[in-house]
Formats: sequence, C-alpha cells, structure tokens
Amino acid sequence: MNYADTIAAALGLGVRQVAQTIQLLDQGATIPFIARYRKEATGSLDEVQIAAIRDHLLRLRELDARRQYILDTIRAQGGLTPELEQQILQAGSATLLEDLYLPFKPRRRTYASIAVERGLQPLADALMLQADGDVAALAAPYVDAGREVPTVDDALQGARHILAERVSEDATARGRIRGLFRRKALLTSKVVQSKAGQAAKYESWFQWSEPALRAPSHRVLAIFRGAAEGLLRLHLLPASDDEALGLLHRQFVRARNAAADQVAMAVDDAYRRLLAPSLETELYRHVKERADREAIRIFSANLRQLLLESPLGRRRVMAIDPGFRTGCKVVCLDDRGGLLHFDTVHPFTSVREERAAVERLEALAAEYDVEAVAIGNGTAGRETEELVRRCRFRSAPVIVMVSESGASVYSASDVARREFPDHDITVRGAVSIGRRLMDPLAELVKIDPRSIGVGQYQHDVDQRLLHDSLHDTVVSCVNSVGVELNTASPELLSYVSGIGAALADRIVAYRAEEGPFLSRRDLLKVPRLGPKVYEQCAGFLRVADSANPLDRSAVHPERYPLVERIAADLGCSVRQLVDDRSLRARIDLRRYCTADCGLPTLHDILAELDKPGRDPRSEFEIFEFDKNVNCLEDLRPGMILPGIVTNLTAFGAFVDIGVHHDGLIHISRLSARRVADPGQVLSLHQRVQVQVLEIDLRRQRISLSLLAPGTSPDNPR
Repeated sequence: MNYADTIAAALGLGVRQVAQTIQLLDQGATIPFIARYRKEATGSLDEVQIAAIRDHLLRLRELDARRQYILDTIRAQGGLTPELEQQILQAGSATLLEDLYLPFKPRRRTYASIAVERGLQPLADALMLQADGDVAALAAPYVDAGREVPTVDDALQGARHILAERVSEDATARGRIRGLFRRKALLTSKVVQSKAGQAAKYESWFQWSEPALRAPSHRVLAIFRGAAEGLLRLHLLPASDDEALGLLHRQFVRARNAAADQVAMAVDDAYRRLLAPSLETELYRHVKERADREAIRIFSANLRQLLLESPLGRRRVMAIDPGFRTGCKVVCLDDRGGLLHFDTVHPFTSVREERAAVERLEALAAEYDVEAVAIGNGTAGRETEELVRRCRFRSAPVIVMVSESGASVYSASDVARREFPDHDITVRGAVSIGRRLMDPLAELVKIDPRSIGVGQYQHDVDQRLLHDSLHDTVVSCVNSVGVELNTASPELLSYVSGIGAALADRIVAYRAEEGPFLSRRDLLKVPRLGPKVYEQCAGFLRVADSANPLDRSAVHPERYPLVERIAADLGCSVRQLVDDRSLRARIDLRRYCTADCGLPTLHDILAELDKPGRDPRSEFEIFEFDKNVNCLEDLRPGMILPGIVTNLTAFGAFVDIGVHHDGLIHISRLSARRVADPGQVLSLHQRVQVQVLEIDLRRQRISLSLLAPGTSPDNPR
C-alpha cells in the first residue's frame, strides 16, 4: 500500500511532505526533532501534524498486518476465492475487514452450527432459493429422530438458524445496519430501580435519551460509568426495529411464498438475536472511543498549559505544606531547589503557638535570605497564607499559593525516595510545592501525568491511549522549553528527544563522576550515547557555562559550521555575532539557502542568535485571592472575585476562588457567543474575574459566571 498517498488524502497534506515524514520516522527521528530541525524535508509541518501522520501510519500498518493474517487463515481453510481476496485487499477499514472475515472466524458452538451438524444445510440452501412449493414437503426428508430432528418444524427451525447466521454475517447487510445505527441509534439510560438509592449522583440520567453520536463526551463517560457500576441500564439502539427489518427484508426476501416466509422469519431472528446485539456492542465501542478521545484531548490540552505555566525562576524559596492538626511543614530551598532546612510549626493549635510560628517563619526567612514563599493550596492553605502575610519579613518576599495536585503522589514515589532517602513524605511534599513555584515543568515531570488532576473521567478512558497522549504532551513541552544539561533531573532528561530513562540515568551518573559537561560535544563521552542519539537530543539540551555560545541556544550542532561561516563572512566571531544585533541585521539569509537548509531553518537560527536559549513560557505574575473570602460561608450571590482556572472540561471550567472548593463556570456562561470547548475561551491557571451566582452549602457547590475584562457585573458586591 502507498501509505503516503492514503495519509496525505486523509489529512489534507502534500504527498511529498508525508512521504518524507514517514521516512524520518522510520529512521528513528522523534517528533520534536522532525518539527524543529527538518522543516525543509516536511514543508514545516508542526508537531500535531507529524503526530497525526505517525498515528495514521501505525493504524494502516496494523490494518495490513491484520489483512495478511485474514488472507492466510481463509486460504488455509480453503475458502479464499479470487473475488473474496480482492474484497479483502481493497477493504479500507478494520470494520469492513472483520465483516469479510466473520464467516470464517473460529467460534463457539451456535444454533446454526448444531443445525449444520444435523444435516440441515441443504434445506437452508433450498429455502433461500425461495421457489414456489410446499415447505413441509421440502423439509420432510430431513426429519430424522436419530439426528435429533424429530419433526418438520424442527427441521425448518434448524434451517432458519442457519439462514439467520448467514444473514448476520453478510458484509453488505452488516454495513447497511451499521449505517442505520450510526444515524438513528439512541443512547438511552434508566436507573436500576432496586439501586436507585445508591445512584443519586446519576440522577440526571435516570430516564435519559439522546442521539448516540451527538452525546457529548462527559455525558457518555458519566452514563457508561453508571452502567459499569450496575446502577444504570444502558442501550444504544434505534427507537424502532422497523427500518432495520425493512432494509434486511429488501435485501434477502425476494418472493411471496411459503419459502420466502421462512426466510423472512430467519431475517427477523437474525436482526433481533444476532445483528442488533452485535452492532450495539460495536457502537458502544465506537461511542466510547469517541468520548475517550475527546476527554483525552482535553486532558492533554490542560496538561500542556499546566506544564508550560510561568516559572518564578531561580529564587531562594520557603515552601509550606499547610495543616491544621498536624501542623505546617516548612522547608527552605536554595535557588536550584536544594533542601537547606526543614521544620514544623503549629500555628492553629493555640494563640501562643501561632505567635511562635510567626517568629519562626520570620527567623527562617532572614537566615536563608528567602525571596519567595510557596504555600500549598490544600487544607489550611488560605489560613496559612493569611498567617504568612502577617509576618514582618526583613525583605518582603513574593507570597504565592501553589497547587498541591499530585504532590502526595510524588512524596510517596520512588523518585522522591531516591532524592530524599533520609526524609519523610511530609518534607518531600513541601519540597515539591516549593520547586513547583520555581519551575513547574521540571517538577511535574516527576509525577505520572494522570495523577495531576487536570483531566476529566481519566480513570474511565482507554488507559493506553491516555498514557500515549499524555507522554507525547510532556515530550513536546520539555523539548519546546529546552533542558539545562548540568542541572536537569533524570526524570526531566528522560523526556528529551531520543534519550529515554536508561540514557538519562547514564548522563546523570557520568555528570556525578566526571563533573559538569563543558559542551554539548561532551555528551558523546556518555556510555552508549552514540551519534544517532546525539543528533536527536543535542539541540534540546543547553550548557549554560559552555565556551561556545551556541551550546546555550536551540541551534543544532549540525548547523554550527553554517553559523561560523556567517560570522566569518561578516568578519567577526560567533560570540560577537550573538552579542551584536547590528551584525545580525546585515545577514542576507538567501545567500545561505541550500536544499536541506532553507529559509525556515535560517529564520529559526537567526531567532536563536537574537535570544539564545530563550524560554517560551510567559513571565511570572503575582496573584492574590480576595482577603475577605476564605470559606464557603463567606460567599454571597453577586460577589465579584479573582480566581484561577484549575481545570477545563467539556461542560465548563473549574475556578479556585480561595474557599477550598472550586466553583464551576458552566460552558453556557463562558462567553457571549456559543462555544463548544472551554479551551476556546480560557486556559489552565489563567487569572480571571468571576461573579458568584449560587452557593449550595449542602452539596458544597458554587456556580460562577465569567466576567470579561471591562464588563460590568449583573449584581456588583
């Protein structure tokens, strides 16, 4: 099969672009490497397009492998006719391929196979001809008590079973009924009456019906979860059998006589007993897969925004993991995230302890010259923030609330135990909170993305698909930012293009034994890191203290000779070229164009020379919650409050307004225009202004409305 033609047509891309991308992928090139350093080969395809080519290619190759297996299996059974072989070779989807294979598939014993064993196949063939005549007389010769066919009715019933199976396995019939199911099937759910008391959270779907393929992903996953828990009964069927039976009758019933009546009975049985359940199961998988992909898309988009959140940068940080009864765990970190000190204060047990806690925090801030305070946003977070803001620090540090999502997972992980073998999980958790403020990406890569809590029904979706998508997202983020070779953790290095976990450990071990890397070229001294891996990873790694300024940039080492040539043509050194904007302004890029290094790559090189190793993440902004609002009871309808978007789902956005329970902005209240995706309006961790609409204290739910900048509220506080 010409994969490039097929994929190009499916994705609306050029055949040459796709063919070159396939070649690079087959040579072991990674998506970030292809997108950034092979633009001339691919026509500047981005990572999303390259990933789509990769995924289409994988599906086509899996389809061809399945096609070959089916051909071999049917050929071994002696059932492969030239016509069938051609149909199998031309089948463009896994569904059609499986329809063609179905009659030859090994199966358990069925009513039809039992009838065949009893010698009723010729009777079924005769009935299918639908000739005029007495069907009882036609069936009489097949009556045989020894073969368990004691009567004419038994013979006819056995023949109908054979015909029903034949109808259900007919590829054309399955295709027609499948099309009907896709157009007309309804997703219906009803509560299991005996379990209605346990199903309160599914109350909205106790009596629900809507077109199956128009149901939004969050509703599909919620209803499917209720069915999996045995609380809801779920069906995916057309409202009536009439249209399906009409299609089948028109295909198989070709006369008006007694034999045709037998065929009609077999067709009805085929639909109700075989086809409808089979295609309902197939549609269930299809609807579930669509819902999974949408939920995973949202999760991946949220994760990308979280990983690329603005870093505070290298500052000396005091991090606090708040707690009422057990106290607040306090750690002091150096500007690289190294642990300098840990302590525990108990400000919420008594007035005396509160005073002692304030004094201790002030002393620690002075002793370790703290520049920022990171406070976990979980239990006691707002109370701890208020306490810290009352402290009289010698120099006013930045005070920031930091999301704790996944911190407990990290603190109990093998990664945390390796980093801090002599400290308990409370210290590790506080360290993670502080490091997240300094560099969210570097810290969050240590946690399974599924544990970060920015997804929707993440435990209900296809876990392999979720893992692969989230892994792609982390790889993309890490490589878009770049990694400092001499300070990066093995977890961060493992996501760099071409490296992986084993090589990351070898790089860190080499660094520990031999000292810091002095240049990118030194990477080739790492055991088992050869030229191919070096080609893939070098451009994404930075060596801040290298003598070569290009080692601090995203310029790939393969382009160093080109940059040196440009500098020589201008009569300067590479360092002067980097430092002097006026020299760069004199470069005529067209002079340096070649077949494998055109204007796209040259523009990238020039951009890097302007800002070597620039961080694509935005500048850090300070955020504060409303000081007068700390719990649900403080809220009133109409209040206007600052908030931070904590999660985006298909049905709306969750916003932290500082009361320990996130409020929901329903999708209908996100914009004056109708939007299908909250991601069109908001991004994760975006600072927003919201208006409180309703507070449900019993269910601890808050309904919010988004206020656009400059918009007057409906009911100002």
